[in-house]
Amino acid sequence: MPAPQTPYEAVLHAARDVAKLDCALDAEMLGTALLGSVYAVAHDDRAAGVRAFVGDFLSATTRRRTASATTIREVFATLVPDAEGTGQVRPGAQAPSWTAQLGRVRPTGCYAYGDVYGDQTSYLATFAYDDEEAGGPEHAVVALVDHNIGIAKDVFVGASAERILEQVRQMCADDDLTWFREEDPGRLRGEVARHLEITDELTDLPSEGSLATDRALAGARLALLPSATTPPLAEPPTPAGSALVRDFLASPEAARFGLDRVHADDELASLHFCLSLILDHAASLPDPDPLRWSPAVAGLFLLDWVHRRAVLDMDDAAMLPRVTRAWSSYALRRRDLPEAAAEQTDAVVEEMIPEFARLYATGEKRSPATAAVAQLISEGVDPNDADAIDAWIEANRHRLDGP
Repeated sequence: MPAPQTPYEAVLHAARDVAKLDCALDAEMLGTALLGSVYAVAHDDRAAGVRAFVGDFLSATTRRRTASATTIREVFATLVPDAEGTGQVRPGAQAPSWTAQLGRVRPTGCYAYGDVYGDQTSYLATFAYDDEEAGGPEHAVVALVDHNIGIAKDVFVGASAERILEQVRQMCADDDLTWFREEDPGRLRGEVARHLEITDELTDLPSEGSLATDRALAGARLALLPSATTPPLAEPPTPAGSALVRDFLASPEAARFGLDRVHADDELASLHFCLSLILDHAASLPDPDPLRWSPAVAGLFLLDWVHRRAVLDMDDAAMLPRVTRAWSSYALRRRDLPEAAAEQTDAVVEEMIPEFARLYATGEKRSPATAAVAQLISEGVDPNDADAIDAWIEANRHRLDGP
């Protein structure tokens, strides 16, 4: 058989057995997988790319009358109802009876669960077809939101909603560092949609999971939930930077790590500089709360952000691990997290210190700008003195211009 000449022919070939499937859910799972290939290679707005592809596909296949062609057209129109031409899609004469159940589902439950640190929240919604025999089993849509990078990191659609929900309940019951609750449907829809919009704009998608393959079906299901009518969950107010620093320095955690006994001017300067780095790092996160601390946030800070964004002298490099461990204990106590969370975070931070020291010594993660400032300082040039920088550039022009 000759190779398909267009993407639309390739889709029709891949969907050649769609009319032989047993139920609507199987067909929708096939359809979302096919559209996942489009989503994965789209540029800029991936959701818009999928809409455009579906509109073009429907236009290109208008005259196709085979059972597989008319059925996959119905599947795509159900998954992406806002694509151009979906209103003109009609059931084919040879279409299987279950096509009447495509998209005919109702929400049966909404839940959320995650880690106590606030790194990630998973939202789970269950759906059932009006006609289970023709439509398929009750199924679940799960979306994983990563608050440290501000995206929907994965979505998953799975049959046997009851089994998935029970596994989640059991996992959370067995782990003191996780939580589970019933969720407001509108809030679930709003939170997942907001983060999926950011994910749709990514140049590179997360490499693991079923984000691309299940994106279209997950989006179609979540669109059936009501719009948000309740406000976001209120968080306790966080003191402003200076008040927070004062409270930290007066805390038992600061005393435990000897930070209350820092008096020398150079050590005090390093202490306050390290605290300013923690606050600046928090401000750079999608959820800019300096008290939302975890092993993952500590890792982003100590092993990545600091090396790319800050120039540390030896006093700073010696002070920063101690300040980070103290801040970890302080932040988790302020948020009233379990003692196990504090112990886990402190152990992880302590394990990071050798790698932090290695990265500081090698400078391998420094950005070009940070490396340039570090070079100036190492040669005795004040990076805040424009005249001194100009003089250094003039004296080192032969090094900067190159051959």
